[in-house]
Formats: sequence, C-alpha cells, structure tokens
Amino acid sequence: MKNIAITMGDPGGIGPEVTAKALACAGMRDCCRPLVIGSAGVMEEAVRLAGLKLQVRPVGGPADPPAGAGVVEVLDMRGRLSSRRGVPSAGSGRAAVKYIKKAAALALKKQVHAIVTAPVSKESLRMAGYKWPGHTELLAELTNTEDFAMMFVSKRLKVILCTIHVPLKDVPGMINRRLVYRTIRLADTGARMLGVENRRIAVSGLNPHAGESGIMGREEDASIAPAVEKARKDGLEVSGPYPPDVVFHRAYKGDFDIIVCMYHDQGLIPFKMLYFDSGVNVTVGLPIIRTSPDHGTAFDIAWKNAANPSSMTEAVKLACRLRSLK
Repeated sequence: MKNIAITMGDPGGIGPEVTAKALACAGMRDCCRPLVIGSAGVMEEAVRLAGLKLQVRPVGGPADPPAGAGVVEVLDMRGRLSSRRGVPSAGSGRAAVKYIKKAAALALKKQVHAIVTAPVSKESLRMAGYKWPGHTELLAELTNTEDFAMMFVSKRLKVILCTIHVPLKDVPGMINRRLVYRTIRLADTGARMLGVENRRIAVSGLNPHAGESGIMGREEDASIAPAVEKARKDGLEVSGPYPPDVVFHRAYKGDFDIIVCMYHDQGLIPFKMLYFDSGVNVTVGLPIIRTSPDHGTAFDIAWKNAANPSSMTEAVKLACRLRSLK
C-alpha cells in the first residue's frame, strides 16, 4: 500500500473541501494510504461543510499505524491560520508553503511514495512575501531540480509546457533551442512515467500556421525545428513544429501521445476546455512524484460546498499509478 501525502492547499480556497470529498470517494483506500498535510481543525470544518461521514484523526506521520475506512488522517501542522475564507491572505500563504515543505521532505526521505498538492493562491504567496509563483517552482527549489516542466494528463490529451508562469509578451524571447529540446526530453520522461511504450511526441509552433515559413514569425525556423531535429537524431519519435490550431485535434484523435506547447495558455485552453473536471497536473523532472488538480483555489465558490472534487480524485489515483524513474 502506497503512502500518499496530500497537502491541504490554501486554507481559504477549495483545497480542504475537495480533499475531504476526494477521500470520501469509494475505493480511494484501495489504491493508497492518504495522509493529509495541513490543519486538522480546518479539515474538520471541511468535512462538516460537505456533510461527509468521515472522522478526522491527527497523526504523527507515516510511521503511525494506518487508520481504517472512514478516517481522514492528518499530519497536523498546527500554527496560526487566517480565519478568512474565500479570499487570499498572508496567513494562508505561509500555511500552504509550510504544508508543501513538509510533504516534500517526507517524499525525499521516501517516507511517502508521492505527494498530491491541493491548490495554492499566487496572491496569498505574494502577500506572505514569497517569490515563487506556484507549486512547480517551489518544489523545484526544494528538490534542487533545474530541468522540470508542467505536464497535464487526461484520457485523450496530454500536454507539457516550455514556459510556465510568465507574461505572454515575454514568451517569444524565452523560446530557444535548448529550452525546446529540454522540454521534448521531459515529454518523453513524462510519457514513460505514464507507462507509454512507443512515445509519439508532437511539438507545437509558437506563431499562427507555425510561422508559415517565416512569414508570421521566425521562432519555428530558428529554435523549434532545430530542437526537434536534434531530439529526432537522439532517437526520440518527435515531429513538428505543427500549427497550433491543428495539433491538439490530431492528438485528441490519437495521432500523438503528448504535445510540447510553447506557453501556458497554448496548452491549457484546449486541455481545460475538454478536461477541466478530470485533468491532472504532473511536475516532470523532480526526484519525487507530484500531482495536483488542474484548477486553482476558486475563492469565488470556496467554503460554499460547491466545489467539484473530480480533478483532485484523479490526481490521487494518478499519483498511485505513476512510475518513478529515479
């Protein structure tokens, strides 16, 4: 039975609620022993809010004897928490980082097999004085990882991003051969983690029509195509750059196993349109397995018993199935 650490996320967002609801799903304990990292008090509030027949039990850590069905085990980090709900706050940002650091430490010590992270708020992190724009960059720093990428997984569409949390105006200047080549390699790693044997990697262009031979942009000829050619010479089954307006349709039909995307919304708009409630975010390149739901804190519906736990449920299940390549 795998120990899976689940960080509670921003206490003011939907993280506690979707965590509680996911752990109430039938069969969850058949695949893992979930251990929530967060506040036992907040988790008790979330269980009551959702009307779940669950008992919250504080534990000391993974070495404690596992609880039975109907029990949410919480490694209670205590500390002061903001009582504000549905809004970002410095207290929530500090709490969320504390949970993540604890989960990462457990994973690096191999006391848990994987971590699943409920959503954090970039604004809460900023208000708390942290520089990280999100989980991905924080976990990369905590694990001393230089080459990493965000991969999004669903039944029929998988995408991985060259650039992540940066303004769109900065993207063209960041696209270079090394970055694209590195992301292609990470796409291959991510697909292997998912158990894909013959990995067909497609690379999207940056510009409309993939640059149209330089008419609409030079990034494809100068950076993307050379990176694809280098990866192909290295033995990877990779092709492109393809026009962004057709490559996702082809992947959805089954022509490709994963798409390398140039920027955040290029990959996330089609992905979330199709799989908003069931998609999973995976950080590729870390020495630990980390998954998360593909949505944010949803402050507008937080603490109203309105959050859908499907993506969190899928994130826990995928964490149990992913292959560790370290």
